[in-house]
Amino acid sequence: MAAGAAAAISSEQMSEFREAFAFFDKDGDGCITAEELSTVIRSLGQTPTPEELRDMVRDVDADGNGTIEFAEFLALMSRKADADADASDPEEELREAFRVFDKDRDGHISKAELRHVMISLGEKLTDEEVEEMIQEADLDGDGLVNFDEFVRMMMLSESDQQQH
Repeated sequence: MAAGAAAAISSEQMSEFREAFAFFDKDGDGCITAEELSTVIRSLGQTPTPEELRDMVRDVDADGNGTIEFAEFLALMSRKADADADASDPEEELREAFRVFDKDRDGHISKAELRHVMISLGEKLTDEEVEEMIQEADLDGDGLVNFDEFVRMMMLSESDQQQH
């Protein structure tokens, strides 16, 4: 069970989980109490309801000893990560990305907004490069990038990356 869980988790997540688990495993015996599980999960940015927490503890404490070993914790976090991934909405993720660029929330990305975001990402672009990026994405020729144009640009960019 733990081996399957480990396969679904990135090495970065695995390190996070080990760190969180070790922090709450006060005596270093490889177990945390069921009560401490809530604190561990919250430290990883999850916010389970009390009912969800009770279900998790019941589900994860495979040996029923009232403590959670790392393998049990790993299986729980893997299932939670899978559920979160299934719940992610690609269109909403694109809308969130678009909002990062569309600072004034007018529904368009201007040259100034594009330049601002690129600079904040550490990219130093010339006026010509910004102009070229806008032109590539701007299908209706208004000098701005609307959400539909942004989605098209992101999809093309993603398929380019997959081909290389």
